[in-house]
Amino acid sequence: MAEPTAPTPANTDTPTPQTSSAPSDAGTQTFVIGKGAQRDPHVEDSSIRPFEFHASDDDLADLKRRIAATRWPERETVNDDTQGVRLDTIQKLADYWLNQHDWRKVEARINSYPNFVTEVDGLDMHFIQVKSKHPNALPLVVTHGWPGSIIEQLKIIGPLTDPTAHGGTAEDAFDIVIPSMPGYGFSGKPSAPGWGPEKIASGTIALMKRLGYDRFVASGGDWGALVTDFIGVQAPPELLGIHTNMAGAIPPDLNNAAFAGLPAPDGLDEEERYSFDHVAWFYKHGLGYAQEMGARPQTLIGIADSPVGLAAWIIDHDIWTYRQIERVFDGEPLGFTRDDIVDNITLYWLTNTAVSSARLYWENKFAFFEPKGVKVPVVVSAFPEEICPIPKSWAEKAYPALLYYQKHPEGAHFAAWEQPKALVDDLRNGFRSLR
Repeated sequence: MAEPTAPTPANTDTPTPQTSSAPSDAGTQTFVIGKGAQRDPHVEDSSIRPFEFHASDDDLADLKRRIAATRWPERETVNDDTQGVRLDTIQKLADYWLNQHDWRKVEARINSYPNFVTEVDGLDMHFIQVKSKHPNALPLVVTHGWPGSIIEQLKIIGPLTDPTAHGGTAEDAFDIVIPSMPGYGFSGKPSAPGWGPEKIASGTIALMKRLGYDRFVASGGDWGALVTDFIGVQAPPELLGIHTNMAGAIPPDLNNAAFAGLPAPDGLDEEERYSFDHVAWFYKHGLGYAQEMGARPQTLIGIADSPVGLAAWIIDHDIWTYRQIERVFDGEPLGFTRDDIVDNITLYWLTNTAVSSARLYWENKFAFFEPKGVKVPVVVSAFPEEICPIPKSWAEKAYPALLYYQKHPEGAHFAAWEQPKALVDDLRNGFRSLR
């Protein structure tokens, strides 16, 4: 999005995630997962450590205390969302968070999957790895974005790894790996500059090699889409193809025009004009959070100190998702739930990653939605309320080896969260010819 020229920031402390105790018959021994896993020169430590997270009762009590002590501003002076997150919406979220939300439920859900931590380029990388019971399952690494997390992907684990229990066949099976990006969730926080999307891509490739995979595919949305594009650009021999639900495919001249607030150029068809107008609106009205995080992420101390401030910052990511969140807290059943939303915000709070995650915008030097030069086979999922919905005509130009394109009738930015079935179907259908 924004591409600031940034000074070198001061280093920050990097808390180390706590690893779980291994089962009693294994003591505290570390181990390597995956047959044939070999040390990669890209990484320093070939050990993979089992991991669990258990928030302390004191931290959860402190969170509730802070929510209850929120000093509220006055109501917005308009009867719409043009001034930002509406007071009524954030107060409904805070009330639910304080009085009904139970972190222990999602904590148990996360810990029900195999979680691990391994060191990549000097930084601990957390990941979930779930292997299918079906033979010849296709290994898949799925990368989240901001303000997402591994919680985004929990709904797709079962359908991908156990397809016969979710309307598919054994031939649709995947092994799935879901990393927490550096500075996010349970991964380590970079203490020096350099962890932009290209380096996260190379670290993800190193992770998949360390797990012993000699063939795999990759998928992502938001920052995960950029990381996945760069996995495609780096194109290790083990990579069969990539999938994206936020395709980097808008022609640069159109992206520049939209960013500058210029009128839509002549010659666009109806679908292309819709996409141009969509991203132009975002650049004019919705880019503020990305510009602040891209230029001055360390200034955002307030969202590390106030959980309600953090919640407001997170749910104002894009207007289309925000309006869905409004409807959810008004009681309307949609693809994601109040718990989905608050679980994710709570993860940011408990791991104190509000600022460390924001620094990825400072690190980035690439246009979000433009082509990156991917040559490997690509699967594209297009949702109408994505920030920049990508028509097939643009996808074909940006991805010369476009393997599969699916335009969906509904859905916005967080596809795995709110449209998990559509995303799973695209992954199954799109990668079928690569198995």
